[in-house]
Amino acid sequence: MIPYLPLKRITALHAAEIHDALSRVADSGWYLRGEATTRFEQHYADYIGTRHCIGCGNGLDALTLIFRAYIEMGVMHEGDEVIVPANTYIASILAITENRLVPILVEPDINTLQIDPQLIEQAVTERTRAILIVHLYGRCAYTPLIADICRRHHLRLVEDNAQAHGCLCDAILPHRKTGSLGHAAGHSFYPTKNLGALGDAGAVTTDDDELAAVIRSLANYGSSRKYVFYYQGRNSRLDELQAAVLDVKLRHLDADNARRREIAAIYINKVSNAGIVIPQPQGDSVWHIFPVLCTRRDELQQYLLKHGVQTEVHYPIPPHRQQCYRQWHSLSLPLTERIHAQELSLPCHPAMTTEEVCQVVNLLNDF
Repeated sequence: MIPYLPLKRITALHAAEIHDALSRVADSGWYLRGEATTRFEQHYADYIGTRHCIGCGNGLDALTLIFRAYIEMGVMHEGDEVIVPANTYIASILAITENRLVPILVEPDINTLQIDPQLIEQAVTERTRAILIVHLYGRCAYTPLIADICRRHHLRLVEDNAQAHGCLCDAILPHRKTGSLGHAAGHSFYPTKNLGALGDAGAVTTDDDELAAVIRSLANYGSSRKYVFYYQGRNSRLDELQAAVLDVKLRHLDADNARRREIAAIYINKVSNAGIVIPQPQGDSVWHIFPVLCTRRDELQQYLLKHGVQTEVHYPIPPHRQQCYRQWHSLSLPLTERIHAQELSLPCHPAMTTEEVCQVVNLLNDF
C-alpha cells in the first residue's frame, strides 16, 4: 500500500528533535503563553517576512479573527462584501459569514485552479471591502492585477495561507513569501499541512501593528490586560506543545517542500495519459496537494486503490452546494463544479520514496 499521507512516517523524519522539544515543554511546567510560543511566533514572522505573528487555535480562527478585528477597528461592518474564490475549502467562506459579512464567490481560472483575476473586477461593488485570496493546493494565488484592484478600490487583501507555507512569489515579488503579500494572512497548522502540528494550531501574520494588537486581544477573551476585557473575544490560543513542535518542523520546512517539488516534477514529466490532466508548474508551488483532473475520477480512484495507492478528493462538494449555504444552490459556477467533480489528489509528501512515485506514474499511464 502506498498511503496518501502517512503522518507517522512524516513525523518520524524529525522524531528525535520533536521528542526533545516536547520533553522540554513538559518539564518546564508552563503550557500556555510561554517561551515556546513566543519563540515560534518570532521565528515564523521572520520566516514569512512580517512584523507580527499571532498564534491561535487553528486556521479557521485565524481568518475569522482577521475579519473580526477589521470590524472592531471600523474598517468593515456587518453586511459588507468580501470577494472569495468559489473553488476553495469551506473554512475560507465560514470565516466571512461568521462575521456577518457577505461572501461574493468568484470562479477560478481552469488553468491554475486559483481565483480568476480577470473576473474579480466585475464582482466589486460599493459594499466590497476585501478580497480573500486562497493559495489553494500550495500555489500562489497573488497576481499584480489583484493587487492593482485592491489599490484602486481601497480594498483589504487577506490571504488564506493554510496550504502554502513556504511558497515564494519570486516571479512577481522577489524574495516574498505567501503570508506576507497582503494586509493580513491566516495560517493553519493542522497535522496534514506542509507545516503541521501534532494537533490543531494556527496563526495570523501581518505588518499592521494595530490589527495585530486587536487580534491578539480578541484571541485572549478580548483582553490585553489581565481581567480587563475591551472586546467580546474568544479563547483561541496556540499552546506551548504545538508551538515547540512547529518550531522544530519550521527548520526543515524548506527541505521538505523541496522534496515535494521533486515528486511533483516526476509526475509532471512522466505521466502521459490523455484522460488525465496534470497540473503544470506555476511559480514556486509547494505542492501541499498534487491535483489531477479526470472525467472518470471515481473510476480512476478505485483503480489506483485496487493496485495499492491511496488518493483523496479535494473537495467532493463545492461550498455553494453545501446544505449550510443552501441559499446559493441556484448559483451557476460551472468551472468550480467541474473541478470538484474531476479533482483527484495524488500522494505527494516528503516521506515518499522515488520508487513509490514511479509506481504511481506507471499506474496512471496504464489507466
